[in-house]
Amino acid sequence: MIRKQEITTFEFPADAIIWDVRDASSYTEAHLQGAVNQPIADLSADSLTQVSTDQPIYILCGGGSKAPRAAELLEGFDSGREYVVLMGGTRAARAAGLPLIEGV
Repeated sequence: MIRKQEITTFEFPADAIIWDVRDASSYTEAHLQGAVNQPIADLSADSLTQVSTDQPIYILCGGGSKAPRAAELLEGFDSGREYVVLMGGTRAARAAGLPLIEGV
């Protein structure tokens, strides 16, 4: 199941699995605190083995175009999981003043 959530209204659970699906260079420039880089080009059924099946996977990108595609791709691998697209991505997070990690 795929659902959408505006990143600016998202309350980040402490144990949230957040995948940033941009390339490594964009991720390094700035990413959401707690997000793990999982480039869309590298996503596979194997990627899902890292996460418990009952744990939602929150997905974001830079502005909101790659994350929905990544969620559809992941749902194709395992449709029994919950995927949450964080709409607006890193740009919206920055505009809202959410904490970003830069240059790491």
